Amino acid sequence: MKGSRNPDVAVIGGGLMGCSIALRLAQQGLRVKVVERGAPGAEASSAAAGMLSPQSEALEPGPFFDLCMASRRMYPGFAREVEALSGFKVNYRRDGTLLVATTRQERRELERLYRAQKSMGLPTSRLGGEKLHACVTGLSSRINEGLFIPGDHSVDNERLSAAVALACARLGVEIRAGTTATEIILQKDRVARLRLTEDGGGGRTVSAEQYVLAAGCWSAELVRPLGTKLPMRPCLGQMMEFEAPRALPLVVRAGHAYLVPRSDRRIVVGTTSEYVGFEKGVTARGLRSLLEGALKIIPAFDQYIFLRAWSGLRPDTADHLPILGRGEISNLIFAAGHFRNGILLAPITARLISELILDGTPSRSLEAFRPGRFA
Repeated sequence: MKGSRNPDVAVIGGGLMGCSIALRLAQQGLRVKVVERGAPGAEASSAAAGMLSPQSEALEPGPFFDLCMASRRMYPGFAREVEALSGFKVNYRRDGTLLVATTRQERRELERLYRAQKSMGLPTSRLGGEKLHACVTGLSSRINEGLFIPGDHSVDNERLSAAVALACARLGVEIRAGTTATEIILQKDRVARLRLTEDGGGGRTVSAEQYVLAAGCWSAELVRPLGTKLPMRPCLGQMMEFEAPRALPLVVRAGHAYLVPRSDRRIVVGTTSEYVGFEKGVTARGLRSLLEGALKIIPAFDQYIFLRAWSGLRPDTADHLPILGRGEISNLIFAAGHFRNGILLAPITARLISELILDGTPSRSLEAFRPGRFA
């Protein structure tokens, strides 16, 4: 593969997922080109909250939970490696996650979660009374029980996305920002080349030995003309950020509402889940729901200083599981549809996809996530 001037691998999508895969391939000496419709990491990768919390939602074991836990175990080393390669801090935090209940329904869900965690032998602690309120200053008086999950951590996903892209560039990965893959051109059962459109109207094609589709919500549109139907749709998530009078010591969640600490006393508030197509707006209704969620956890939140609001599109699939591995086109590999777990699953996805390209077989089965399962 080293004889031509073309890249060995072309990665469609320059978010955290695509750049993490490119990083692993470049470390093995392959020439990699990443094409990204906007700026690297500017879509879902930067719009997320950065929670690394598979355990907080675990009610039953299975391939997906195993995949998430394996990726969580990789994160300390992944964060250190990316920081060393890029010289850029990603603010990986090991404080744990506190799950609290503000309603009767949330209390029932918390109890079910606790029993499920214990049945799987996962480290989880019940908290109540003074111990619970000592964890976070200003918790609502209505909150009287919670679960502490020490292994569910967080990372500043905006910094991480930028750091991985920088690490790629330092290892020789060519990242073409402002370049949209508009057509996948086949020759027999293989991808022959990609047709690209650049910002400003220019066009070109690129050829490679292998192609990775990691274009998030836009992945399904690219392969539909090839006869590959992926039941994917974008899920809008709106977010807000505030400056607090004191630092939040750990991630706090109550139902679908969550508060995620950042440096400089900043707190990220999330999120909504809206299926409104590719519209990526911030709405009054969405912001109100976020504020209501924050206030039910910390009533004094209405005195915190508003910094900004934004939104992003999560790539959801019909079964809410990622699409990983090879389909019917022999040199096209899928790494899409990670929904709410794209930040968490970046390390394990990068490892498995790079193994598939380099060795032909990944170290972990991708059967549950194969593209052909929807057919």
